[in-house]
Amino acid sequence: MAKFRMVRTEFWRDAMTLEEMSPEDKYFYIYLLTNPKTTQIGIFRITKKEMAFELGYSLESVQALMERFIKHHRLIRYNPKTRELAIKNWGKFNLQKGGKPVMDCIKNELKEVEDTSLISYVSEAIPKEEISHLFESFCQHDAEMKMSHQVEHDPYPHTECEEVEETHIASETKPEQEEKAVKQNADNHPGIEDQSKIQNSNDVQEIIEFWDNNGFGLSNVNAKEQLLSWLDDSSFLQPKEIVLKALAIACANNKRRLNYVVGILRNWENESLLSIEEIDSYQEDQSPVHKQKQTEAIPAGRAIPSEFVFDITAGEDG
Repeated sequence: MAKFRMVRTEFWRDAMTLEEMSPEDKYFYIYLLTNPKTTQIGIFRITKKEMAFELGYSLESVQALMERFIKHHRLIRYNPKTRELAIKNWGKFNLQKGGKPVMDCIKNELKEVEDTSLISYVSEAIPKEEISHLFESFCQHDAEMKMSHQVEHDPYPHTECEEVEETHIASETKPEQEEKAVKQNADNHPGIEDQSKIQNSNDVQEIIEFWDNNGFGLSNVNAKEQLLSWLDDSSFLQPKEIVLKALAIACANNKRRLNYVVGILRNWENESLLSIEEIDSYQEDQSPVHKQKQTEAIPAGRAIPSEFVFDITAGEDG
Protein backbone atom coordinates (compact mmCIF):
# COMPACT_ATOMS: atom_id res chain seq x y z
CA MET A 1 0.00 0.00 0.00
CA ALA A 2 1.38 3.41 -1.00
CA LYS A 3 2.00 6.17 1.57
CA PHE A 4 2.00 8.96 -0.97
CA ARG A 5 2.04 9.55 -4.74
CA MET A 6 3.35 12.49 -6.72
CA VAL A 7 1.33 14.14 -9.47
CA ARG A 8 3.39 16.44 -11.64
CA THR A 9 2.00 19.86 -12.51
CA GLU A 10 2.29 19.03 -16.22
CA PHE A 11 -0.70 16.73 -15.67
CA TRP A 12 -2.94 19.82 -15.90
CA ARG A 13 -1.26 21.01 -19.12
CA ASP A 14 -1.63 17.69 -20.92
CA ALA A 15 -3.65 18.05 -24.15
CA MET A 16 -6.01 15.20 -23.29
CA THR A 17 -6.65 16.58 -19.81
CA LEU A 18 -7.39 20.05 -21.19
CA GLU A 19 -9.50 19.19 -24.23
CA GLU A 20 -11.11 15.78 -23.74
CA MET A 21 -11.68 15.25 -20.04
CA SER A 22 -14.74 16.38 -18.14
CA PRO A 23 -14.44 17.44 -14.47
CA GLU A 24 -15.56 13.92 -13.46
CA ASP A 25 -12.89 12.40 -15.72
CA LYS A 26 -10.15 14.50 -14.11
CA TYR A 27 -11.35 13.60 -10.62
CA PHE A 28 -11.42 9.90 -11.49
CA TYR A 29 -7.97 10.02 -13.14
CA ILE A 30 -6.41 11.75 -10.11
CA TYR A 31 -8.03 9.09 -7.92
CA LEU A 32 -6.54 6.28 -10.03
CA LEU A 33 -3.08 7.84 -9.78
CA THR A 34 -3.19 8.47 -6.02
CA ASN A 35 -5.53 5.94 -4.38
CA PRO A 36 -4.22 3.78 -1.49
CA LYS A 37 -4.11 0.60 -3.60
CA THR A 38 -1.57 1.96 -6.11
CA THR A 39 1.83 0.27 -6.44
CA GLN A 40 5.25 1.25 -7.73
CA ILE A 41 4.57 -0.43 -11.09
CA GLY A 42 1.15 1.07 -11.87
CA ILE A 43 -0.65 -2.29 -11.71
CA PHE A 44 -2.77 -2.94 -8.64
CA ARG A 45 -5.77 -4.90 -7.39
CA ILE A 46 -8.90 -2.93 -6.69
CA THR A 47 -12.63 -3.63 -6.87
CA LYS A 48 -15.32 -1.41 -8.28
CA LYS A 49 -17.06 -1.38 -4.90
CA GLU A 50 -13.91 0.03 -3.29
CA MET A 51 -13.69 2.75 -5.91
CA ALA A 52 -17.38 3.63 -5.51
CA PHE A 53 -17.05 3.85 -1.72
CA GLU A 54 -13.92 6.02 -1.76
CA LEU A 55 -15.17 8.31 -4.54
CA GLY A 56 -18.69 8.62 -3.17
CA TYR A 57 -20.14 7.41 -6.48
CA SER A 58 -22.63 4.67 -7.30
CA LEU A 59 -21.42 1.41 -8.84
CA GLU A 60 -23.11 2.37 -12.10
CA SER A 61 -21.21 5.69 -12.22
CA VAL A 62 -17.89 3.96 -11.57
CA GLN A 63 -18.67 1.41 -14.30
CA ALA A 64 -19.48 4.22 -16.74
CA LEU A 65 -16.23 6.05 -15.92
CA MET A 66 -14.16 2.89 -16.32
CA GLU A 67 -15.70 2.15 -19.69
CA ARG A 68 -14.95 5.72 -20.76
CA PHE A 69 -11.31 5.43 -19.67
CA ILE A 70 -10.91 2.00 -21.30
CA LYS A 71 -12.70 2.60 -24.61
CA HIS A 72 -12.60 6.36 -25.19
CA HIS A 73 -9.52 7.75 -23.43
CA ARG A 74 -7.66 4.40 -23.60
CA LEU A 75 -5.74 5.17 -20.44
CA ILE A 76 -6.40 2.05 -18.37
CA ARG A 77 -7.02 -1.69 -18.64
CA TYR A 78 -8.92 -3.79 -16.16
CA ASN A 79 -9.06 -7.55 -15.70
CA PRO A 80 -12.41 -8.37 -14.02
CA LYS A 81 -11.24 -11.87 -13.08
CA THR A 82 -8.04 -10.92 -11.26
CA ARG A 83 -9.37 -7.45 -10.28
CA GLU A 84 -6.12 -5.93 -11.58
CA LEU A 85 -6.07 -2.42 -13.01
CA ALA A 86 -3.19 -1.01 -15.09
CA ILE A 87 -2.55 2.67 -15.87
CA LYS A 88 -1.00 3.23 -19.28
CA ASN A 89 0.94 6.43 -18.49
CA TRP A 90 2.03 5.38 -15.00
CA GLY A 91 5.67 5.25 -16.05
CA LYS A 92 5.45 8.76 -17.47
CA PHE A 93 4.46 10.13 -14.06
CA ASN A 94 6.23 7.82 -11.61
CA LEU A 95 9.02 5.75 -13.20
CA GLN A 96 11.56 8.33 -14.27
CA LYS A 97 14.22 7.47 -11.70
CA GLY A 98 16.00 4.14 -11.16
CA GLY A 99 18.45 2.86 -8.56
CA LYS A 100 18.74 -0.46 -6.73
CA PRO A 101 16.00 0.12 -4.12
CA VAL A 102 13.54 1.17 -6.79
CA MET A 103 14.48 -1.72 -9.10
CA ASP A 104 14.16 -4.25 -6.27
CA CYS A 105 10.73 -2.91 -5.37
CA ILE A 106 9.60 -3.05 -8.99
CA LYS A 107 10.90 -6.59 -9.41
CA ASN A 108 9.04 -7.81 -6.32
CA GLU A 109 5.79 -6.20 -7.41
CA LEU A 110 6.04 -7.55 -10.97
CA LYS A 111 6.22 -11.07 -9.55
CA GLU A 112 2.80 -10.57 -7.94
CA VAL A 113 0.99 -9.65 -11.20
CA GLU A 114 -1.32 -12.40 -12.44
CA ASP A 115 -2.29 -10.91 -15.80
CA THR A 116 1.13 -10.37 -17.40
CA SER A 117 -0.40 -8.67 -20.45
CA LEU A 118 -0.86 -5.65 -18.17
CA ILE A 119 2.93 -5.53 -17.66
CA SER A 120 3.47 -5.17 -21.39
CA TYR A 121 0.72 -2.52 -21.53
CA VAL A 122 2.38 -0.33 -18.88
CA SER A 123 5.93 -0.84 -20.22
CA GLU A 124 5.08 0.93 -23.50
CA ALA A 125 5.00 4.35 -21.80
CA ILE A 126 8.04 4.00 -19.50
CA PRO A 127 10.67 6.57 -20.56
CA LYS A 128 13.62 5.10 -18.60
CA GLU A 129 15.18 2.20 -20.54
CA GLU A 130 16.49 0.36 -17.47
CA ILE A 131 13.02 0.06 -15.98
CA SER A 132 11.38 -0.60 -19.36
CA HIS A 133 13.75 -3.55 -19.99
CA LEU A 134 12.91 -4.99 -16.58
CA PHE A 135 9.20 -4.90 -17.43
CA GLU A 136 9.85 -6.52 -20.83
CA SER A 137 11.97 -9.26 -19.28
CA PHE A 138 9.00 -10.34 -17.18
CA CYS A 139 6.76 -10.43 -20.26
CA GLN A 140 9.32 -12.51 -22.17
CA HIS A 141 9.85 -14.88 -19.24
CA ASP A 142 6.13 -15.44 -18.89
CA ALA A 143 5.75 -16.14 -22.63
CA GLU A 144 8.57 -18.71 -22.49
CA MET A 145 6.97 -20.41 -19.48
CA LYS A 146 3.64 -20.68 -21.29
CA MET A 147 5.31 -22.11 -24.41
CA SER A 148 7.20 -24.66 -22.32
CA HIS A 149 3.98 -25.66 -20.55
CA GLN A 150 2.20 -26.19 -23.87
CA VAL A 151 5.02 -28.39 -25.24
CA GLU A 152 5.13 -30.53 -22.10
CA HIS A 153 1.36 -31.07 -22.15
CA ASP A 154 0.92 -31.47 -25.92
CA PRO A 155 -1.57 -34.38 -26.28
CA TYR A 156 -0.68 -34.90 -29.97
CA PRO A 157 2.98 -35.80 -30.73
CA HIS A 158 4.29 -34.51 -34.07
CA THR A 159 4.84 -38.07 -35.40
CA GLU A 160 1.12 -38.73 -35.22
CA CYS A 161 0.02 -35.40 -36.65
CA GLU A 162 -1.54 -36.74 -39.87
CA GLU A 163 -3.37 -39.58 -38.14
CA VAL A 164 -4.77 -37.25 -35.50
CA GLU A 165 -5.93 -34.79 -38.14
CA GLU A 166 -7.81 -37.51 -40.05
CA THR A 167 -9.41 -38.81 -36.86
CA HIS A 168 -10.46 -35.31 -35.90
CA ILE A 169 -12.12 -34.69 -39.26
CA ALA A 170 -13.95 -38.00 -39.16
CA SER A 171 -15.21 -37.36 -35.64
CA GLU A 172 -16.74 -33.99 -36.50
CA THR A 173 -20.48 -33.96 -36.11
CA LYS A 174 -22.78 -32.45 -38.70
CA PRO A 175 -23.36 -29.21 -36.72
CA GLU A 176 -19.62 -28.78 -36.33
CA GLN A 177 -19.12 -29.29 -40.07
CA GLU A 178 -21.83 -26.73 -40.81
CA GLU A 179 -20.28 -24.24 -38.39
CA LYS A 180 -16.89 -24.80 -40.01
CA ALA A 181 -18.39 -24.22 -43.46
CA VAL A 182 -20.03 -20.98 -42.30
CA LYS A 183 -16.75 -19.76 -40.83
CA GLN A 184 -14.89 -20.65 -44.02
CA ASN A 185 -17.47 -18.77 -46.06
CA ALA A 186 -17.03 -15.72 -43.81
CA ASP A 187 -13.25 -15.95 -44.25
CA ASN A 188 -13.63 -16.09 -48.03
CA HIS A 189 -16.12 -13.20 -47.98
CA PRO A 190 -15.03 -10.89 -45.14
CA GLY A 191 -17.50 -8.25 -46.25
CA ILE A 192 -20.41 -10.40 -45.04
CA GLU A 193 -19.05 -10.58 -41.50
CA ASP A 194 -18.19 -6.88 -41.52
CA GLN A 195 -21.73 -5.99 -42.59
CA SER A 196 -23.15 -8.13 -39.80
CA LYS A 197 -20.95 -6.37 -37.24
CA ILE A 198 -21.91 -2.95 -38.59
CA GLN A 199 -25.62 -3.83 -38.44
CA ASN A 200 -25.30 -5.11 -34.86
CA SER A 201 -23.43 -1.96 -33.87
CA ASN A 202 -26.17 0.20 -35.40
CA ASP A 203 -28.86 -1.75 -33.52
CA VAL A 204 -27.02 -1.27 -30.22
CA GLN A 205 -26.57 2.44 -30.88
CA GLU A 206 -30.26 2.92 -31.72
CA ILE A 207 -31.44 1.20 -28.54
CA ILE A 208 -28.98 3.10 -26.33
CA GLU A 209 -30.02 6.42 -27.87
CA PHE A 210 -33.70 5.66 -27.22
CA TRP A 211 -32.87 4.65 -23.61
CA ASP A 212 -30.78 7.78 -22.95
CA ASN A 213 -33.13 10.22 -24.68
CA ASN A 214 -36.32 9.01 -22.97
CA GLY A 215 -35.35 9.16 -19.31
CA PHE A 216 -34.47 5.54 -18.51
CA GLY A 217 -31.19 6.58 -16.85
CA LEU A 218 -27.99 7.79 -18.54
CA SER A 219 -25.59 6.28 -16.00
CA ASN A 220 -27.41 2.94 -15.57
CA VAL A 221 -24.85 0.97 -17.59
CA ASN A 222 -25.71 -2.38 -16.05
CA ALA A 223 -29.37 -2.05 -17.07
CA LYS A 224 -28.36 -1.15 -20.63
CA GLU A 225 -26.15 -4.23 -20.88
CA GLN A 226 -28.97 -6.49 -19.67
CA LEU A 227 -31.37 -4.98 -22.19
CA LEU A 228 -28.88 -5.28 -25.07
CA SER A 229 -28.44 -8.98 -24.31
CA TRP A 230 -31.92 -9.48 -25.82
CA LEU A 231 -30.44 -8.73 -29.25
CA ASP A 232 -28.43 -11.97 -29.19
CA ASP A 233 -30.04 -14.18 -26.55
CA SER A 234 -33.72 -13.99 -27.51
CA SER A 235 -35.73 -15.96 -30.08
CA PHE A 236 -37.24 -12.83 -31.64
CA LEU A 237 -37.07 -12.56 -35.42
CA GLN A 238 -36.73 -8.76 -35.22
CA PRO A 239 -34.94 -8.23 -31.89
CA LYS A 240 -34.06 -4.55 -32.34
CA GLU A 241 -37.55 -3.49 -33.44
CA ILE A 242 -39.20 -5.53 -30.68
CA VAL A 243 -36.94 -4.11 -27.95
CA LEU A 244 -37.68 -0.58 -29.17
CA LYS A 245 -41.42 -1.36 -29.15
CA ALA A 246 -41.20 -2.57 -25.54
CA LEU A 247 -39.33 0.63 -24.59
CA ALA A 248 -42.00 2.74 -26.30
CA ILE A 249 -44.75 0.95 -24.37
CA ALA A 250 -42.87 1.55 -21.09
CA CYS A 251 -42.65 5.27 -21.96
CA ALA A 252 -46.35 5.44 -22.83
CA ASN A 253 -47.21 3.89 -19.45
CA ASN A 254 -44.67 6.13 -17.66
CA LYS A 255 -42.82 3.10 -16.26
CA ARG A 256 -39.24 3.69 -17.35
CA ARG A 257 -37.69 0.72 -15.55
CA LEU A 258 -35.67 -2.21 -16.85
CA ASN A 259 -37.77 -4.85 -15.08
CA TYR A 260 -40.94 -3.48 -16.69
CA VAL A 261 -39.41 -3.60 -20.19
CA VAL A 262 -38.01 -7.10 -19.62
CA GLY A 263 -41.42 -8.22 -18.35
CA ILE A 264 -42.99 -7.12 -21.64
CA LEU A 265 -40.34 -8.96 -23.66
CA ARG A 266 -40.73 -12.14 -21.62
CA ASN A 267 -44.51 -12.10 -22.02
CA TRP A 268 -44.17 -11.82 -25.79
CA GLU A 269 -41.61 -14.59 -25.91
CA ASN A 270 -43.76 -16.86 -23.72
CA GLU A 271 -46.70 -16.25 -26.05
CA SER A 272 -44.45 -17.11 -29.04
CA LEU A 273 -44.92 -13.63 -30.47
CA LEU A 274 -41.64 -13.40 -32.34
CA SER A 275 -42.26 -10.65 -34.88
CA ILE A 276 -43.73 -7.14 -34.90
CA GLU A 277 -46.65 -8.32 -37.04
CA GLU A 278 -47.56 -11.07 -34.56
CA ILE A 279 -47.34 -8.67 -31.62
CA ASP A 280 -49.52 -6.05 -33.35
CA SER A 281 -52.10 -8.69 -34.27
CA TYR A 282 -52.14 -10.04 -30.71
CA GLN A 283 -52.63 -6.56 -29.24
CA GLU A 284 -55.52 -5.88 -31.60
CA ASP A 285 -57.23 -9.12 -30.53
CA GLN A 286 -56.77 -8.24 -26.85
CA SER A 287 -58.11 -4.68 -27.13
CA PRO A 288 -61.77 -4.18 -26.08
CA VAL A 289 -64.19 -4.03 -29.02
CA HIS A 290 -66.79 -1.33 -28.70
CA LYS A 291 -69.83 -2.42 -30.63
CA GLN A 292 -72.62 -0.02 -31.28
CA LYS A 293 -75.90 -1.55 -30.13
CA GLN A 294 -78.64 -1.18 -32.61
CA THR A 295 -81.98 -0.73 -30.90
CA GLU A 296 -85.24 -1.34 -32.70
CA ALA A 297 -88.11 1.16 -32.24
CA ILE A 298 -90.86 -0.23 -30.04
CA PRO A 299 -94.31 1.32 -30.57
CA ALA A 300 -95.94 3.01 -27.60
CA GLY A 301 -98.84 1.27 -25.90
CA ARG A 302 -100.04 -2.27 -26.45
CA ALA A 303 -99.85 -3.72 -29.91
CA ILE A 304 -103.13 -4.99 -31.36
CA PRO A 305 -103.04 -8.10 -33.57
CA SER A 306 -103.83 -7.27 -37.16
CA GLU A 307 -106.31 -10.16 -37.59
CA PHE A 308 -108.55 -8.97 -34.70
CA VAL A 309 -111.91 -7.41 -35.70
CA PHE A 310 -113.59 -5.18 -33.15
CA ASP A 311 -117.39 -5.71 -32.84
CA ILE A 312 -119.23 -3.16 -30.70
CA THR A 313 -122.50 -5.17 -30.63
CA ALA A 314 -120.94 -8.30 -29.28
CA GLY A 315 -122.60 -9.54 -26.07
CA GLU A 316 -125.89 -7.65 -26.50
CA ASP A 317 -129.30 -9.34 -26.87
CA GLY A 318 -131.39 -8.51 -29.92
